[in-house]
Amino acid sequence: MLIKNKIYYFISQKINRSDNERSAIAIKNIFFSFGIKGCSILISLLIVPLTIGYVNASQYGIWLTLSSVIAWFSFFDIGFGNGLRNRFAEAKATGNYFKAKTYISTTYVCLGIIFIFVWFLFLFINLFVNWSIVLKTPSQMAKELSVVAVIVFTFFCMQIVLKTINTVLIADQQPAKSAFFDMWGQILSLLLIFILTKTTHGSLFHLALALGISPVVVMLLASFWFYNKEYKKYRPSIQFFEKKAMKDILNLGGKFFLIQITAIAIYQTTNIIITQVAGPENVTVYNVAYKYFSIIIMISGIVLLPYWSAFTDAYTLKDYDWMRQTYKKLLYVMLLLSLFVMILLLISPFFYKLWVGNLVDVPVAVSLAVSAFVISNIFAGLYAQILNGVGKINLQLILSSISIFINIPLSLFLGKKMGVVGVILPSFVLNIIAAIFYSKQVKLILSEKAKGIWSK
Repeated sequence: MLIKNKIYYFISQKINRSDNERSAIAIKNIFFSFGIKGCSILISLLIVPLTIGYVNASQYGIWLTLSSVIAWFSFFDIGFGNGLRNRFAEAKATGNYFKAKTYISTTYVCLGIIFIFVWFLFLFINLFVNWSIVLKTPSQMAKELSVVAVIVFTFFCMQIVLKTINTVLIADQQPAKSAFFDMWGQILSLLLIFILTKTTHGSLFHLALALGISPVVVMLLASFWFYNKEYKKYRPSIQFFEKKAMKDILNLGGKFFLIQITAIAIYQTTNIIITQVAGPENVTVYNVAYKYFSIIIMISGIVLLPYWSAFTDAYTLKDYDWMRQTYKKLLYVMLLLSLFVMILLLISPFFYKLWVGNLVDVPVAVSLAVSAFVISNIFAGLYAQILNGVGKINLQLILSSISIFINIPLSLFLGKKMGVVGVILPSFVLNIIAAIFYSKQVKLILSEKAKGIWSK
């Protein structure tokens, strides 16, 4: 605790001497986010062996794959989340609080209507889906999986709407508060799964309830707190719904929506492709490796998250000097994180043994492939975060649209030849290509020389 206080005091002094309030807010949020995310990482690591022990490796793989399928429906938000993020930040930067409240109210109303419709649509479709065929499980599991799918999807729809409070916090450059409530959702999940291990036998039904209800309860409490305290002036009301605000959000959010579809199609199909070419047990192998190396993705996310809205604020106010200086600093951070990935790769066999013991065996080739993907991901993520902040995402839309037609068939082909490694390889290559194009666009925008597709 003493060390933590000294570190915070040092950073606070740096913040107080900062000439830029935008940077000060970002640094403060990064500091607190590290502590919060550190707890989240620990909880996430504890949940994996506890969950595998509660069910088994194969059922855990089934759960992960089913969750991936359900996650596809997140694209039905049609970009309202990310559109709100930019529009709220722009309205607040110019001091238009009435417009900010209108954007929030409009988003809640639209998402509520959309996901009530989507929920009923899923209930109808679910009547005709044989999940045992989709997930390659014994036929006697079909009825159980159908019920589990409804539970997972119901809580998923509730989360999409309730997560609007997280979007508002992040848009207001307060991602640490958003992460704090996410952490409590994980803590509740861990507690409920632990209780299940002591009171019930392994059950996907009970697992779905525990993991579904936890974040919903926490986000309900968070929404009630903020809209009655700090964000009372932004409290959503159906009276503040405006069609004009909806169009304004979707003009930008619609592009984010299309990018989201391609991202979901590329990354959320990974578990399904692995299931088809290597079996559900290898989904667990992949996810153990990914969860381990994704610690670095989480760290890069902690660093980059405050800067999306910070770049929106800076670009709205034409503060190019700040944007250029900040970009260089963030680039150095990504290089440092790449070195950490290499260290994690070297110690991975020892960590797996300590973490999951003999429950899961992760081949070195899989660890190598995942680590390479993570490095490509953090650099592509840096450039994309800046471009998202300034709202110049046409190039991302084009490249991601092309990628979807390359990634999935190539992953299927190489997966049959090389197993899990073959499924991961195309995503790594496409990330590298995207990073090259995005980096050029960022440099042109920050030097105020962007023209044509580079300026849109």
